[in-house]
Amino acid sequence: MNPSLTIAVLGGGITGLAAAHRLSTLGHGVVLLEASPRIGGAIRTEITDGWLIEAGPNSFQPTQAEVTDLLTELGLAGETVAASPEAKNRFLVRGGEVIAAPLSPPALFGSRLFSFGAKLRVLAEIFARRRQRPADVSVAEFVRDHLGSELLDYAVQPLIGGIYAGDPAQLSTQHAFPTLWESERTHGSIIRGQIAAAKTRRKEGRKPAALISFRRGLQTLPEALAARQSAGAIRVNARVDSLTAQGKRWNVGWTEDGTPRNQTFDAVVSALPAAGLARLRLAGGTPLAGLDAVPHPPVTSLFLGYRRAQVPHALDGFGVLVPAVEKRSMLGVLFSSTLFPGRAPEGHAALTVMVGGSLHPELAPMPASEILARVAPDLKDLLGVEGPPVFTRRNFWPRAIPQYNLGHGAHLEALAATERSHPGIFFAGQVRDGIALPACAQSGLRVAVRAHTFLT
Repeated sequence: MNPSLTIAVLGGGITGLAAAHRLSTLGHGVVLLEASPRIGGAIRTEITDGWLIEAGPNSFQPTQAEVTDLLTELGLAGETVAASPEAKNRFLVRGGEVIAAPLSPPALFGSRLFSFGAKLRVLAEIFARRRQRPADVSVAEFVRDHLGSELLDYAVQPLIGGIYAGDPAQLSTQHAFPTLWESERTHGSIIRGQIAAAKTRRKEGRKPAALISFRRGLQTLPEALAARQSAGAIRVNARVDSLTAQGKRWNVGWTEDGTPRNQTFDAVVSALPAAGLARLRLAGGTPLAGLDAVPHPPVTSLFLGYRRAQVPHALDGFGVLVPAVEKRSMLGVLFSSTLFPGRAPEGHAALTVMVGGSLHPELAPMPASEILARVAPDLKDLLGVEGPPVFTRRNFWPRAIPQYNLGHGAHLEALAATERSHPGIFFAGQVRDGIALPACAQSGLRVAVRAHTFLT
């Protein structure tokens, strides 16, 4: 290995930081370029007056061994906190009532959340035959085929609202939920497919990963990754403009604090979001301009602090997801102070309300006062919340989550084709390898190994 090899990492979110860390441990010099004033991307934690507010993701589940190993490698194992046992319940709304979601097949058949006919439909799905669809279909069509409209409306759609803030009528089954797509192909029944996957995990001795965070919030992870980089390796306020081939190397042009700069690197790892990729001038052109069409609906996270006596509900769960058919103003609400300790001062409760997304993008840009006026009746009806919050914090994401909608495969092929035609450039990140925090971290770790293998 040549220790003088230097690699540019574009983007300082969790993918770029994980890639930079792994490249450094493999002996390469790294320069990470981040367009914004801070690293971490959507991961941002604020601690104020006893409240701990997550601006973006609130927790994660490290199902990948690489991510678990990374936490150990960074010395974060002692900083992790597991979700409270009280947070195991998930609630859904039906007919204006908050009802615990069934978390197992027996619980499903005993639940009053679904009708007898819907339960029979689920039972019948177990006998579905294997199917090779000629083309991708929307999640809505896929779920309706397998489980019917009631399960779609009252379970899958709100779940998708909580994960993607998306529209199941637009999302691609093949790309947004590849395990379901594969279950149909290999087992016919998606229920049998999930049972088979669970058996495989047990046989291999893999336990379900716990839902975790850190004592001082999720920002602990990007900060730990950044701390492992050498002085000057991370450049913020550095927007990448162009990549130009110079023999087998690449000259990267960027603007840093208003000043044009450039440097030649042995390889380039890009963890840029779709919009950044679409703007990128690469070898005289913009071959990824089409990625600007990837939808990113706006989402607002409204953190609300109350005196515990203001909230009669037991808050004995992860939170509540609200089906669109219930015609409420919010996607759902997390019981933040139940989920992890230290999220609210003693005697208080913290709720995080999510609004906007693909189905109601007009709500997300509203000021906090207007959003609160809209969701306050929902909070009162569903959780019994009385009176105004004693603490409020609004975090607005104008381009929140990339939607893996029908046709997303064309964007993936554009990325793959650009890699093939431009040796030495590697793409990773949320638009390609999954939207969840662990998937993004894993994407960064794996792209680093790909770049290392190419150079050595």
